[in-house]
Amino acid sequence: MTSLLSDTVHVETRAVSVGSSIVHVRIWTPEDRLPDKVPVLLFHDSLGCIALWRDFPERLARASGRVVIAYDRPGFGQSSARSDTLPASFIADEGRTVVPVLCDQLGLSRFVACGHSVGGGMAVHTAAQHPDKVTALVTIAAQALIEHRTLEGVREARTTFADPGAFERLTRYHGAKARWVLNAWTESWLSPAFAEWSLDDALAGVRCSTIAIHGALDEYGSPRHPEHIAKSTGGQKVVLPDTGHVPHRECPEVLVETICGFLAKAS
Repeated sequence: MTSLLSDTVHVETRAVSVGSSIVHVRIWTPEDRLPDKVPVLLFHDSLGCIALWRDFPERLARASGRVVIAYDRPGFGQSSARSDTLPASFIADEGRTVVPVLCDQLGLSRFVACGHSVGGGMAVHTAAQHPDKVTALVTIAAQALIEHRTLEGVREARTTFADPGAFERLTRYHGAKARWVLNAWTESWLSPAFAEWSLDDALAGVRCSTIAIHGALDEYGSPRHPEHIAKSTGGQKVVLPDTGHVPHRECPEVLVETICGFLAKAS
């Protein structure tokens, strides 16, 4: 376990055992933490990891006065490697297998579930599976169903990463796990077994306040996705102009302000 102090945010790194995997966790605690506010648990995207959140967790912790927690899913970033093929249920499985262990080992009794892209789907499932723990739900560029734009974006990305230079950039974050990470994304989403996938069942089980944030220029999904999430949960939709699939890198200030405004009323 290591820690450091960055301005007014204390940053701590932990290693948590989840089954046979060691999961890398990072926790940002603001010096002026508001004790009555529950932490925010971040779920990363298909090629993501803690490092690829960049400074978003620290910005969110400082602006919200909340503890922010991010982790590398097994197989990603600095967590243990995997060699298996992801089942079609892998998005729903995260809330059933990994999240309860994190809650137990980190002492999380209640939290805000906040996920980017496929991590948004994991956050939705987590909210539906643990209504007693999840006090609010935030999705960022999440897919709610299979859309032509989504699949075309994945196909284009698969072609892009065939270039050694592009793939080398992926290895900076995942090391020798990069090939598994890439295949876990592209082959899962393009698999026939995934053709009818949607978040509908999970969305029907969400009981907490919800906000679905999406970039107007998102290359992996149209505004149909946040509309569907918001309508299904009775939540709100925010479409960010001139923004693509990664708002936490493209417009972090706006994203943090949007989330903080929502949480000030929701949780």
